[in-house]
Amino acid sequence: MKSDIQIAQEAHLENIKDVAAKVGVTEDELEMYGKYKAKLSDELIHRVENNEDGKLVLITAINPTPAGEGKTTISLGLTEALNQKGISAIAALREPSLGPCFGIKGGAAGGGYAQAVPMEDLNLHFTGDFHAITSANNLLAAMLDNHIHQGNALGIDTKRIVWKRCMDMNDRTLRNIVIGLGDKPNGVTREDHFIITVASEIMAILCLAEDMKDLKERIDKIIVAYNYAGDPVTAKDLKATGAMAALLKDAIKPNMIQTLENTPVLVHGGPFANIAHGCNSVRATKLALKLADIAVTEAGFGADLGAEKFFDIKCRKAGLKPDAVVIVATVKALKYNGGVPKQELSKPDMEALKNGIVNLDKHIENIHKYGVPVVVTLNSFVTDTEEEYEFIKKHCEELGCEFALSNVWADGGAGGIELADKVLASFDKKSDFKPLYEDELPLEDKIMTIAKEIYGADGVTYDSKAKKELDHITQMGFGNLPVCMAKTQYSLSDDASKLGRPEGFTINIREVYVDAGAGFVVALTGKVLTMPGLPKVPAAEGIDYDEENEKITGLF
Repeated sequence: MKSDIQIAQEAHLENIKDVAAKVGVTEDELEMYGKYKAKLSDELIHRVENNEDGKLVLITAINPTPAGEGKTTISLGLTEALNQKGISAIAALREPSLGPCFGIKGGAAGGGYAQAVPMEDLNLHFTGDFHAITSANNLLAAMLDNHIHQGNALGIDTKRIVWKRCMDMNDRTLRNIVIGLGDKPNGVTREDHFIITVASEIMAILCLAEDMKDLKERIDKIIVAYNYAGDPVTAKDLKATGAMAALLKDAIKPNMIQTLENTPVLVHGGPFANIAHGCNSVRATKLALKLADIAVTEAGFGADLGAEKFFDIKCRKAGLKPDAVVIVATVKALKYNGGVPKQELSKPDMEALKNGIVNLDKHIENIHKYGVPVVVTLNSFVTDTEEEYEFIKKHCEELGCEFALSNVWADGGAGGIELADKVLASFDKKSDFKPLYEDELPLEDKIMTIAKEIYGADGVTYDSKAKKELDHITQMGFGNLPVCMAKTQYSLSDDASKLGRPEGFTINIREVYVDAGAGFVVALTGKVLTMPGLPKVPAAEGIDYDEENEKITGLF
């Protein structure tokens, strides 16, 4: 059986200008990054802005195993299937982070015969967007510390600096550090922290900004610290906005590549959904809606994280109205939620499947709360059995939920025709999309609503510092913002060990802060970390470069 990278490297890629032409994009509207990658120009965005919007389909999932359940694979396979049926469809996806690529989860280019290519480029440096975001983030950190070193005219309280440095790599040793050691010319000694780039507020801003003007206005609002009077100090106060925008001038433009079947894919931005808002850029999604009859997008991890944030943050901020939702499940993830250890997931276990399917039930219920039609798809694996398929299919149909088996990993678009037909049929059901809560609801009530309605919690508890900061954020005038919950992806609760559909639990909020530029309040729950660590055996150990054949090997 060929690996994903072998399949990708053997594929026939078309020149990106020919791929773009399939959706009416001219060569003059592309900014080429070699033969197979391009950025899409602002001229294109302005040219098509009055086009009628296509349909918007969100791909989400149940709570996953550590390996993920194949949302990107399904997104790409569904897009290929729709194009095989003669329907213009574009996938609008997130860019992968280097952290998971070299860690445990692997890349994010899909898998098997449903991949975005060139796969190695996408999973590694791509067009440099993440590097630009990292540089802009760290420029702001450098200007902040330089301001303090040069006399601190803004009266910044060094005990209340909230802006963190970032890098796009899993490195636990950088979570808590001390900077400025040594003599006076080395700066002020203080505690500092690193987060992974995908958790940076700059990433969120890039993904939510409508254009460069909006991006600069959002950067202006970033709170980096508080002064001795307790007032916020912003990026605008540090006069950092212009230089940061200069670093992001290309990164704000969506990227286009292709599937293995040479259909267009827009890939732009990449916040994680367990520690950030988990959606690709608003610009890419809106452009996909203007260029095609159907835009297929995804939101990270399970629906309790990615879909909730897609609805309550991205759709709210961008005025998007999804027409259908596809929930991706796998037999392995259902058994995992039924209590089977990850090393035994390939063995048949109907009892565990029956116990774990309650996780799927909860996600279906949650999507219905947003008023959007739901289709469940099972991403098939060779270890699955017909008995398992039939049980899941019957269970979904008894719930009145459309079901489709997906074989896109093995068969590409042809393996997604059944799913495509179900998605098209779902458009006959009117989408009455509405967010879960109103803007005017107090922040504490928003958190409680998400905890009870989406997670199934009995209530919410707060560490004293978090409760105090929540009150402070409200007093500063940010009480009308949506909430971005940072939570483990493995459970509906904030405890990764509570699988299936846990009951009788509370959600603990240990830290709260405002991302004023992005336009949401972040609430950290449980043990979730904004700088992940590498596993005992990182994927990086199996990755190499074959200099003789000039090929990367071992990349998922």
